[in-house]
Order: sequence, then structure tokens, then C-alpha cells
Amino acid sequence: MRDAAYCSSQFVSKGMCVDFAIHDTNSGNPHCHIMLTMRPLDERGAWAAKSKKEYDLDESGERIRLPSGRYKTHKVDLTGWNNKDNTLLWRKAWADFTNDFLERNGSPERIDHRSNAERGIDEIPTVHMGVAACQMEKKGIATEKGELNRSIQKTNRLIREIRAQIGKLKEWIADLFKARETAPEQPPQSPNLANLLMKYLSVQREKSRKYSQRWQQQHAADELKTIAAAVNYLSEHGISNLDELDASLSSVSDRAYSIRAGMKTAEQRMKELQKLMEYGRNYQTYKPIQDEYRQIRWKGKQEKFAEARRTELTLWDAANRYLHANLPKGTKTLPIAEWEQEYADLKTQRDSDYTKLKDTRAEVAELQKIRRCVDIALRADQPEQMQSRTKRHEQER
Repeated sequence: MRDAAYCSSQFVSKGMCVDFAIHDTNSGNPHCHIMLTMRPLDERGAWAAKSKKEYDLDESGERIRLPSGRYKTHKVDLTGWNNKDNTLLWRKAWADFTNDFLERNGSPERIDHRSNAERGIDEIPTVHMGVAACQMEKKGIATEKGELNRSIQKTNRLIREIRAQIGKLKEWIADLFKARETAPEQPPQSPNLANLLMKYLSVQREKSRKYSQRWQQQHAADELKTIAAAVNYLSEHGISNLDELDASLSSVSDRAYSIRAGMKTAEQRMKELQKLMEYGRNYQTYKPIQDEYRQIRWKGKQEKFAEARRTELTLWDAANRYLHANLPKGTKTLPIAEWEQEYADLKTQRDSDYTKLKDTRAEVAELQKIRRCVDIALRADQPEQMQSRTKRHEQER
């Protein structure tokens, strides 16, 4: 059993006790819960300490006394099991176990424990939904996390599309430059794009002669619209030849990546704000219950109260720990309204940036139309054999 082998090699072999449970309810989310001990067992089989306290020392090697009269100390783990660096090692080990299992069973799928950035995938990562948000989404109830993920996925699709189209255009221009270098009979200067577009128009007009007069008129009107839009775009952007088209394409690419970088920063901050707002609301909601629990003096009554309100107390405790770790020291009032306003402002900015990305995609689409026209015009001046080879190359791409 793969899960047992993994737990044995990664945890039991280090002296840890493991309790794992496999959950698969046929809901498309099979997973395994693994619980580990942080305390080691001594030679008699009794639980040993998981950490110890050590005194902090001053420059003279003397213990530092606190205003309370006690000495300042710090905790030292005795096993190293709670070291956060283990997370990466355990994740890699799980990927290795899984990929070995997939390979031995003839499956082409593989998993990767690394982040998008580590894998060279330049995309905005989605947020972890969590059980509550997933359940609400399955019921058709939109959540903040779900909306954020849908926005991130939509942006990633748009970025991939822009990147792919720019890559094709860059490759096309590089091929034209290369062809120009290897053809000494061609003029050294870059061909004029306006002339090529006019050449395209004449080529299309010649091709349409074999069709009816009515079709020719409609086709000519459509082609004139295409050329007019292309010439207008070239004029607005100061593009007259392939060299300037290549430079403009680089500018469009840089602009798209600049917009995307800003969106990535905004999305990251929105994730942080979502956590702060979630934990802040939980802290405020369940603090009265926590206060009531603390005011109970009888141990038995306190334990009974804790058992009855375990969920609320757990949520408050998680919120308290997260806020304590992520807010400046001395924060007394949670600025939830400010977080909500910042989140709303970032959402508005994100929507505006997405519109800019769509405009960029429209620019790239216009460049693609120009490419098609230029290709047809260039092929018209090539020998028939060269035309056939160029057309075949275009089909392969």
C-alpha cells in the first residue's frame, strides 16, 4: 500500500508515530489525512519531552531578568520534527512515491511538488478554497475565494493566449528576416508594409475574378475594410516596415507583461486581505465565547463548556494566532473596514487591468490580420516552387 509505505519511510523510520486516514467519497477529491507525533518515545516506551527551555544570555553570559522577576527563555525543539523545512522534503518524497507508482502502472500523468515560480510557470496562482468555501460553491453560492479564483483563471487564460500569439508573430518576423538575409537579390531595407497591403489587395482582387460580380463586390468591400483597419493601425502606431513592426510587437509584449505583473501583485495582496478579513471576522464573532470560557473558574464546568463550544473556540484560537503573527505588535483594534475598502479598491483596479489586457489581445489580433495579408502579398512575388514550400511551412505551424 503506497500510503503506508510513504508514512513508514518518511516518519516511522525517524521514530514518529503515524495515524493516517484515507478519505474518498467519490466526490472527485480523494485525499489522505496524516497525523504525526511531535514527542519521541524513550527507551522505556514512555513519552519524552518534545522541547526544552533555555535561558537567554546577555553579552556577559549572564541570564536576562525580566521586569516580572523571571528570566528570559526560549524554546528549543528536541527532535527537529517540527522544522518547517521538512515540509518541502515530505512534499518531494510524496511526488517521488506517486510518480513511481504512476510509471509502474503505465500512466503518463505525473505530479510536481514545486510551486509555479519554481517550475518556470509564469502564472498567477489560485488561492486555497478550504472546506467551507468549496461546499458553498458546490451549492451554487458564490464566495469571495471562488470569485478571486475565477478571476485569476480568466486572467491566466488571457495571458497564455496573448503570449502564444505574440510568440507566433515573433517567430514569423524572425523567419522573414532570415529569408531576407539569405536572398541577396532582395533589397537590404525592410519591405514597406503599406505597399505589401496594397499588393495583398490586388492579389485578392485578381483571385476573385472567377466568381460572380455580386460576390466580387461583397468580397472587395470586406477586404477594403480589413486593409483600412490595418493601414489605420500602422499609421496610429508609426509602423511602416517589418523592423518597426517587430519593435512594436516587443512594446505590446512588454505592456502586457507589465499589466500582468501589476495584477499579480494585486492578486497576492487580495489573498492576504481575504485571510485577514476571514480571521478578523472570526476573532470578533467568537471572542465573546472565548471571554466567557476564560471567566469560568470551575475546571469541570470549563471543560464541559469547551466541549460544547469546541468549534467556536477553535476558530477563535486559529484567528488569534494568525492575527498575532501577521499584525504589527500593539494592534488593539482590527481595521476590518479598512481591509474591506482596500480589497474593493484592488478589485476595481484588477477589473480595469483585465480590460487593458483585453485591449492588448485586440491589438495582437490586429497584428495577426496584418501578418496574414503580408504573407499573401510576399508569396505572390515568390516563384511557384517557393510559394508551395512557404504555404506548407505555414500549415505545419
